[in-house]
Order: sequence, then structure tokens, then C-alpha cells
Amino acid sequence: MKKVYLFCSAGMSTSMLANKMQAVADLHKLPIEVAAFSDTKMGQVIEEKHPDVILLGPQVKYRFNEFVSKYGNLGIPIQVIDATDYGLMNGERVLKFAIKLIKENK
Repeated sequence: MKKVYLFCSAGMSTSMLANKMQAVADLHKLPIEVAAFSDTKMGQVIEEKHPDVILLGPQVKYRFNEFVSKYGNLGIPIQVIDATDYGLMNGERVLKFAIKLIKENK
């Protein structure tokens, strides 16, 4: 089971996107778990759940370099979700982006 975790400041809209992504994964019977968390819990989530990819909501894009310097050495891809895909809640495109990151990280 691959773990795709989304992080943002509050978690409301990111949770909606995570649900849409999970629905696409389930529809295609992909062994993927998608969940959303507050960016303040990133360290705890990484330590306890060991995600395969971390996606940041556009609203925390300004913290990208901070997260990469803190957690980039763990071998987990960290990227920012495309603002258009995020705004449109395009779960399929964001899920494909996450899968591409996982494959590139092998």
C-alpha cells in the first residue's frame, strides 16, 4: 500500500482533494492510501506513518524549502500541488502526479 499524504495549513480543502484522490484510486483498485493533515503535524506523520510521497497545498508553498531541508534527506519526494489542479479539485490529475513522483523515486 502506497501512502500519499497532503499537507496544508487548515486541512479543509486539502481533505476534500484527498477524498477525491482516494475515490479515483479506489475506482481503479489501486493500493493507495490518500490522507490530509495539517502542516504542523508533518514530522509526527512522517515518523509514525512513513509516507511514500508528500504533497503540499498551494497555501503552504512558501514553506516548501523549509520542509525539504528538514525532511528531504529521508528519501520521500516532497512537491507542491499545482494550483489549478488544487483549485479545480482535480483528484485524478493530482493522484497521477503523486504516482509519477513515487515511480521516479524508486
